[in-house]
Amino acid sequence: MMTGTNLFFLAFSVLIALVGLFAAAAARQDGMSLFGLGLFAFGVLFAYGIVKRVFDAAEAARGRR
Repeated sequence: MMTGTNLFFLAFSVLIALVGLFAAAAARQDGMSLFGLGLFAFGVLFAYGIVKRVFDAAEAARGRR
């Protein structure tokens, strides 16, 4: 089940990903562009991890019945 904590961290990871995209778009140097893209990738992967954790918990709860 999607709890308030999971929703908070999901929204936070979306915010991190958006900041990364804006940083990459506004970058004038290659290093800052790579940093922004890395931040975007981290935010997306973190969000996928949260969603996976929620579905794994739901599947485990369904299997216990």
